[in-house]
Amino acid sequence: MSLDKVKHIVLVLSGKGGVGKSSITTQLALSLSLAGKSVGILDIDLTGPSIPRLFGIESAKVTQAPGGWIPVPVHPANADANIGALSCMSLGFLLRERGDAVVWRGPKKTAMVRQFLTDVLWGELEYLLIDTPPGTSDEHISLAETLLKNAFPGQVAGAVVVTTPQAVATADVKKELNFCVKTGIKVIGVVENMSGFVCPNCSECTNVFSKGGGKAMAQEFGVRFLDSVPIDPQFVMLVETGRKPVYPVGTQVNGVVIRSASPEERDKDEKDPALLVEKYLDCSLARTFKGITANVMSVVERDVTATAVAA
Repeated sequence: MSLDKVKHIVLVLSGKGGVGKSSITTQLALSLSLAGKSVGILDIDLTGPSIPRLFGIESAKVTQAPGGWIPVPVHPANADANIGALSCMSLGFLLRERGDAVVWRGPKKTAMVRQFLTDVLWGELEYLLIDTPPGTSDEHISLAETLLKNAFPGQVAGAVVVTTPQAVATADVKKELNFCVKTGIKVIGVVENMSGFVCPNCSECTNVFSKGGGKAMAQEFGVRFLDSVPIDPQFVMLVETGRKPVYPVGTQVNGVVIRSASPEERDKDEKDPALLVEKYLDCSLARTFKGITANVMSVVERDVTATAVAA
């Protein structure tokens, strides 16, 4: 299997659509890269592949090589800056036009997921993040069966489960937690996304969709709560236009004061030529994901050590 040289596989799951799984996957990947880890993203949301757009590489094409596909590079490793290489694979790269609809029955989806798991040549990789569609559909069953059958002990590190605070969302996400229990996939932790809104014009972070539902759900299931992630329009601006995030004086996110922009930076309107991973450091959410990533790595690497000792 092409995953033989991948150390840790982490699934990003949710039973609810529109909770921001792809956004969480993107930021977790950037944060892992900033921690010096080599990272790959496998996007198996076949009917709504959004990873290429989030990284600004929609026009990229997958290279065919003997034995499989070479994933699309996002940025190379930079040892001096302690930045790990990042690459990704998505059905979005294989579509003729960006707006093409994928109208497939279950067996074809299942076959595509299995092909992604066997035919993408990742090479040496520390973390592979798998961005999944919502629910517990054919893609999830195929993913779980293929991974649990072919992965070596401890390779499938577990799942990061994403929810939003509202009760209507957590009710659906609980089904995803039960799916993990039934398939034997470990839950690394729960992320509560959209737990607030960072106003781009003032220093307030408002709880538009309430707060605390994700934490309560994690406590109910006895799993780790990783953190709350607010909506930050500056992150949206970063991935849509490439502009470096800028904040008014006094902006605080989760109790942390964010660096404010100089007048020159505020007036700047052009795209910054720096790499996305470098510009992300100026985003308020980078601080939040640094903590989430540290928690994920501690759980994953602790389990690997425990598996090695048991063996």
